[in-house]
Amino acid sequence: MVARQSAWESAQIQLAEAVKHLGLDDGTHQLLATPRREMTVSIPLRRDDGHVEVLRGYRVQHNLSRGPAKGGIRYHPSTDIDEVRALAMWMTWKCALIGIPYGGAKGGVTIDPRLYSRNELERVTRRYASEIGPIVGPEKDIPAPDVGTDDQTMAWFMDTYSVNKGYTVTGVVTGKPVSVGGSQGRGGATSRGVMYSAFAALREAGISPREVSVAVQGFGKVGGLAAQYLHDAGCKVVAVSDVKGGAYNAMGLNPAAMLRAIKSGMESVAGYPGTDPISNEELIELDVDILVPAALEGVIHDGNADAVKARFIVEGANGPTTPDADAILESRGAIVVPDILANSGGVAVSYFEWVQDLQAYWWTEDEVNDRLRAIMDKAYDEVSTLAREQGVSLRTAAQMIGVGRVAEAHRTRGLYP
Repeated sequence: MVARQSAWESAQIQLAEAVKHLGLDDGTHQLLATPRREMTVSIPLRRDDGHVEVLRGYRVQHNLSRGPAKGGIRYHPSTDIDEVRALAMWMTWKCALIGIPYGGAKGGVTIDPRLYSRNELERVTRRYASEIGPIVGPEKDIPAPDVGTDDQTMAWFMDTYSVNKGYTVTGVVTGKPVSVGGSQGRGGATSRGVMYSAFAALREAGISPREVSVAVQGFGKVGGLAAQYLHDAGCKVVAVSDVKGGAYNAMGLNPAAMLRAIKSGMESVAGYPGTDPISNEELIELDVDILVPAALEGVIHDGNADAVKARFIVEGANGPTTPDADAILESRGAIVVPDILANSGGVAVSYFEWVQDLQAYWWTEDEVNDRLRAIMDKAYDEVSTLAREQGVSLRTAAQMIGVGRVAEAHRTRGLYP
């Protein structure tokens, strides 16, 4: 069996492609390819039954040239240092691409949160926050939620950091509940950005949202709301899936009703009334107009890219398509709206939240959504224009813009000492 490309390998390949098109020198390439700072920590946890186990946590700050580091924290059993490095690098390009003054970072704990109680997860979060505390802060590195974490996780993190500082520091994280300094519109920002990106691609192709069918892999924080927003805007969402399987109905699903069922205790969309069962692998290969991979990295690879029938792949997750798969999809005319563009809505509104925390001044949800749409549409237009001018894919164009802006910041600041 051929080994799949890891997230870190994919990130490095994508960077090398952008460097080649930009004509950057080897020294600059090495600077951009190397994380600025990495921290690995042990997290002793006293379980509810009294026994102690030790977990492993990470925080990687990839680049700080354009501002403080920014990036989520994920709790997942497969999380390791290489995955966190890749995610931190992608965050660097993502922030530069949409024009917000951050560098890229990412954090994670190797844990399956489904196997731990709420009290145990709170203890994990507070110990992790204490361990990485020396390198985070509103002027240094601002975490946010990611896979396996949520607004409550951020509230625990913010409280722990604030207790250690001796005063409340709401700006140390984003994605918090509104009651403790969170922003209106933050909860669905990544999903809303996926919708805006999908519609920009459709608009460029002269297609109405009401004419398309959609499949969403990963019915979680990003995929669930993306499915609902796309459905509410007139798209026909025919399939969704989660870690346990999927649900398919050729006539269309009601994502809002499915989200309510999940919130009420339904464990999986698999087996939802009125639907046919479908696997995650089968969903990827459905004959739909838009495929939204919104789960984890590497789900579209050289082993299944030939079977992907969707004309548009809008990446809700980070790194769902490997470079080998990119080449296959491009050869058959599929349009991939890349992760650093399609899912950048979350970090855009995180930036809004951070600014509001620093100013102690709050915007309405309509103001936040309007600002988000303006940023997303501008970024898509820039990427699409460069792709046409250079004869490259949307991913390569997006990488060129992000990498180019970071390289320019390096040149402008100079090398110390």
